[in-house]
Amino acid sequence: MPAQDIITKVEIWPVDVPITDPFVVATGRLVTAQNLFVRITLKSGARGYGEIAPFPEVGGDDRPTCLQVATQLAVTLLGQPPAQYRKSARLFHDMAAAHPAARCGLETALLDALCRHNGVPLWGFWGGFDVRERETDITIPIADLERTVALARAWYSRGFRLFKTKVGMDVEQDIRRLEAVHRALPDVAFIADANQGFTREDCLAFVQGVKRVGGRLVLLEQPVAREDLDGLAAVRHLTGVPVAADESARSLHDVMEVLQKQAADFINIKIMKSGLLAALDMAAYARAAGLRLMIGGMVETRIAMGCSFGLVLGRGGFDLLDLDTPLLLATDPVKGGYRYEGPKLQPWQGHGLDLEAQAPDAVTTIE
Repeated sequence: MPAQDIITKVEIWPVDVPITDPFVVATGRLVTAQNLFVRITLKSGARGYGEIAPFPEVGGDDRPTCLQVATQLAVTLLGQPPAQYRKSARLFHDMAAAHPAARCGLETALLDALCRHNGVPLWGFWGGFDVRERETDITIPIADLERTVALARAWYSRGFRLFKTKVGMDVEQDIRRLEAVHRALPDVAFIADANQGFTREDCLAFVQGVKRVGGRLVLLEQPVAREDLDGLAAVRHLTGVPVAADESARSLHDVMEVLQKQAADFINIKIMKSGLLAALDMAAYARAAGLRLMIGGMVETRIAMGCSFGLVLGRGGFDLLDLDTPLLLATDPVKGGYRYEGPKLQPWQGHGLDLEAQAPDAVTTIE
């Protein structure tokens, strides 16, 4: 191992990015992405970036907790070779199994630094199996009827045709919202994401209502409570609409249980809810077992979302991309990396994630 190929410094700092419209889901509401950026520096000078994106109502973590945990984990990296990233990830899990977002930020920065040191894109490090332009859906948060239609029209004018519509608070209102969008834009398709907000009966009524008004529903994402795998399976079989497990699939063990219960058609991979290396293992297992893959995220900038896109490009096998949250933010604190052209994500060619983020004067530094 070259002497210069060791970690000499870890920096962590808070980033507040306003969201253009309140990000309202069945279990919570967010108006500002209160995230953390991570930067790892090697002795060679190579630097890698990661992101920690807590969503307290969904993942349970808040930013102060994530900062505390990430700082503790970062200490274990000093003097370590980045090539031993799996060893570091196992240690992170042993120390902070309940804090996947903090682990994800450090794992991402670690791999980004390693790839920059070795002169390869992150997607190339993962194999470069499917490097091409890909298309994402766009998320419509829970809002009143008028705002829902206005948002849908605006995104439609930018080329989006697959709308991930947040539902789960009021079945009849949810049906009316989808109906209004369908009437205004009859050629769009819908993913309905209830974030655990429906009962089994709610979900059946919702699907019947959407079918009645003529909306094209291509996926139900986590319609019922995460522990209700029997409910997920019932919804899948009774509605005839494919089901994605999101909150029900936070670990490899969860994926195994979903498979055993035949509770879902898709697993939604999110590096922030499981940790990056765990997400890789979950995706590989699910795909080998015949489950289909979608990939999404919390409310993230292009650092974390770029890592997820790199996973798509490197490993392949992802049928649905929900990699849109940077488009929902009022500003972009990141330079370089992948880019959006309407709903299309364009691959990058530089090393690692090929992006940079400016650190403020005051950062938490571990060295």
